[in-house]
Amino acid sequence: MRHELKIDDRTLSYLDFGGPGRPLLALHGGMSEGAAFTGLAAVLGDEWRVIAPDQRGHGDSDRAPDHSREGYVADAVALLDHLGIQTPVAVLGYSLGGLNAVHLAAAHPHRVGALIDVDATVTVHPARSDWFGFLRGMRYTAPTTEELLAAAGPVGAQFVAQALRPLPGGSGWRLPFHPQDQLDSIEACRGDHWDAWLASDCPALLVHGTRSEALPQEVADEMVSRRPGTSYAPLDGDHFVPFQDPQGFHEAVRKFLAGL
Repeated sequence: MRHELKIDDRTLSYLDFGGPGRPLLALHGGMSEGAAFTGLAAVLGDEWRVIAPDQRGHGDSDRAPDHSREGYVADAVALLDHLGIQTPVAVLGYSLGGLNAVHLAAAHPHRVGALIDVDATVTVHPARSDWFGFLRGMRYTAPTTEELLAAAGPVGAQFVAQALRPLPGGSGWRLPFHPQDQLDSIEACRGDHWDAWLASDCPALLVHGTRSEALPQEVADEMVSRRPGTSYAPLDGDHFVPFQDPQGFHEAVRKFLAGL
């Protein structure tokens, strides 16, 4: 079910799939939303209670003034507090969400009992300009969905076609994120995050698309070898491997969680 909480007059929307199981906080990637984990929640069933927020500036959550790791982590902690969850939880994050999960475990080790990093690297270099160039041409709002999708172009439309939101009063439609927020968020991810990756010692799993340009094989190997207690689950795919091979992704996560 969808719920929300207020953080500094800002709405954070989240999905709580319920159930009696242990809590699993699931953090989606950039240009996505918590509903991306609906399939995972179904596979895990009653063993795990999947809680999937729309991270700041995504989905039904309000935009935020910054896109720093500290901001994303503070939202996650606020959500756990709001739910009254004080015992350590399993945290899963994909891409942007993976980096946020790594920093959550580093900053609040007493809140995280297990960490699942899905194709999020710890060395974020300046991206090629053409990777996210489509964001610069996107419109945040438009009178019709057709106009929004046309402005997004064939690449951008893949991210938003099924997630457009109606504006209040039937005045038009909006994207599930603001394009400039995404560009700012990408910029804020850049840098070396090795210290955060090595700062936690809970059991961890790295799910890796073996053809991912975002996480090269040599970096993935080093992440596993340098951090004690880290398991490795390679899947044949690129950075979007959770969507290319959902069965493999779900099984890798289920198997790791079952072994805790």
